Amino acid sequence: GGKGRLTLSPTGGLPYLLFMDALAERILDTALDRAQVVGWHDLRLREVAGELGLPLTEVLARFRDQDAIADAHFQRLLAAMIAPPSDPAAFAILSPRERAEAVMLRWFEAAAARRAVTIAMIQEKAWPFHPHHWVPMIFNLSRLIHWVRDAAQLDRSGPVRAIEEIGLTDAFLVTLATFALDRSGDLTATRRTLSSALRLVPLG
Repeated sequence: GGKGRLTLSPTGGLPYLLFMDALAERILDTALDRAQVVGWHDLRLREVAGELGLPLTEVLARFRDQDAIADAHFQRLLAAMIAPPSDPAAFAILSPRERAEAVMLRWFEAAAARRAVTIAMIQEKAWPFHPHHWVPMIFNLSRLIHWVRDAAQLDRSGPVRAIEEIGLTDAFLVTLATFALDRSGDLTATRRTLSSALRLVPLG
């Protein structure tokens, strides 16, 4: 087992905090790279282990199953989303809606390099015959929106907060649907959808 530490993604240069050792990171990146080629549904962890010259038990020691690989990938995206802005002072004077948009956009930018794999992971978790994934996925989405509010410095409470969270959740899901089909290099359609969706959220 390794210690949780701030490290750099070998693929994207994005910081993430995971309780993983260096070998777990290599397993994760190798699995994601292979999924890019063969597809997430056809990924086999024994082939990941073989590519790394490891016994399958070393993969099991770090990831209980393929769904744990997906969870680690989403943890990276979350960490990229809440990373400190390059100019904190400029970020602080943005409107609440602009701050929320900047934060949420970072999730999609981080996922863009592995868009197809990311969408396939979500589709598998939402598969009708995988009900054991539904409740964790709902809670993970709720947790992501809470992090959006924190990173975007949205501090209103009470009923207004609940309305904000519902609106932000809807905006994320609508944007995710666009992102799934967005082949543009700069996420033009994704950016446009996110901006439009957030205009409907009363963020103050």
